[in-house]
Amino acid sequence: MRKFAQSFLTFFLLFSWGLTSLAQQNGEFRNPLIHADVPDMSMIRVADTYYMSSTTMHMSPGVPIMRSKDLVNWELVNYAYDRLGEVDAINLENGKNAYGAGSWASCLRFHNGTYYVSTFSSTTGKTYIFTTKDLEHGTWKSHSFSPSYHDHTLFFDEDGKIYMIWGGGKLSMVELKEDLSGVKPGTERVLIENATAPSGPDVMLPAEGSQLFNVNGKYYLFNISWPQGGMRTVIVHRADQITGPYEGRVMLQDKGVAQGGLIDTPGGEWYAYLFRDYGAVGRIPYLVPVKWEDGWPVLGMDGKVPDQLDLPANKSLIPGIVASDDFDRKRKDEDLPLVWQWNHNPDPDFWSVRERKGYLRLMTGRVDASLMEAKNTLTQRTIGPRCEGITKIDISGMKEGDFAGLALLQKHYGQVGVKVEKGEKAIVMVNADSGEANEIDRVPISTTSVYLKGTCDFTDRRDEANFHYSLDGKEWKPIGSTLKMKYTLPHFMGYRFALFNYATKSPGGHVDVDFFHITDKF
Repeated sequence: MRKFAQSFLTFFLLFSWGLTSLAQQNGEFRNPLIHADVPDMSMIRVADTYYMSSTTMHMSPGVPIMRSKDLVNWELVNYAYDRLGEVDAINLENGKNAYGAGSWASCLRFHNGTYYVSTFSSTTGKTYIFTTKDLEHGTWKSHSFSPSYHDHTLFFDEDGKIYMIWGGGKLSMVELKEDLSGVKPGTERVLIENATAPSGPDVMLPAEGSQLFNVNGKYYLFNISWPQGGMRTVIVHRADQITGPYEGRVMLQDKGVAQGGLIDTPGGEWYAYLFRDYGAVGRIPYLVPVKWEDGWPVLGMDGKVPDQLDLPANKSLIPGIVASDDFDRKRKDEDLPLVWQWNHNPDPDFWSVRERKGYLRLMTGRVDASLMEAKNTLTQRTIGPRCEGITKIDISGMKEGDFAGLALLQKHYGQVGVKVEKGEKAIVMVNADSGEANEIDRVPISTTSVYLKGTCDFTDRRDEANFHYSLDGKEWKPIGSTLKMKYTLPHFMGYRFALFNYATKSPGGHVDVDFFHITDKF
């Protein structure tokens, strides 16, 4: 009986794999668009190329720019800024941090041959507009002014005027100066007194996430709300003039898929790009078909978000959004591919991919108590439904009190790495899913290098991670306990793989990372 069950299971798995493979061969798109943390999207199409910006908050560089030729398969091509500012919170200094802050929802626009990316930051108290003629390779010009306009949309009207709409619940509008240096005095006005009203009187999140579009001479303002006991809801307001009056409707309420806007294809098809809160992997993008009825964009199929669409198969997570890296650099190569982001602003004096050929060197420049405080922690997104990250590190340059290795970064983080205590080295697993960092397991070692592995299972929001180690890269052993991953608002970000090295006693040590490999299979 057991052999029959095993045979049946094997047949079932092979059959399921075959169906999936056939679907991919037939070019079948499946939601989500990107099974990774890519929230607050803003999207444009220039000729036959799509571009998208997103939120990465406390990460540096920030405001990632992605490109696609088919609306489905995306690759990172740029960031709007290298460093948002030089305040203590963004630099992770003097006990301050920018977790869950930094820069939030951006707005991407193209107007008269120039690309515009706007964002805002409660950390600096400013609104930012970055401009370039070449979105993929060009240099950026930065414009900033106060105050910080929350969840704003940037809009270029047909008469040449430039507007921003922002707020939560009560939405306001201002006109900007032509040089983007600030607001034209006397232009602030309330645009919609209660933009939440279409979703009902009892809400826990008033209408926010504004994105404005002009389609066939009418203005369409997209927002989200969250009714009490309900889910994220798409609200659309429509007007004949940008100043209103606006009438609003609930346009989608399914699976909590919301916040985003409209995009059309060269062939005249329309879609809404939205995102969904999906547990520990983060907020993941969805595509929803749009039909126009009586001058309104009707989202979904019979009011539902479809699992499949007649679009190409999405195969771009690796290497478009995350990628393996052997740290081999030629003279003209960029130091780091765009898939990498630092946790807060890095200190360039204490990391290098040139000091030792074929390695990322992470040096300690100060003393820190924990992963959350550590400088120069290098990260990549995790991806769903499952993923695995493996690294090899040379630990021969570590000093007393140093801790280096691989982490899964969020408030409730997990770590596997090497600690040096009393002159002895040990592989240690730390689990912080209780809210406190607890050392769960340690294995003494005498080698000069180790292999470390973290696996994530986000299937159906299982949200579990486990850690392993190896001394030869072949025989792997589990270490510690399962990390129960939790998406927390203080970090407001999906879990990330993180390469770390910090000193708890005295600075001056280093580790050399040989490679980081990521796969969507265990």
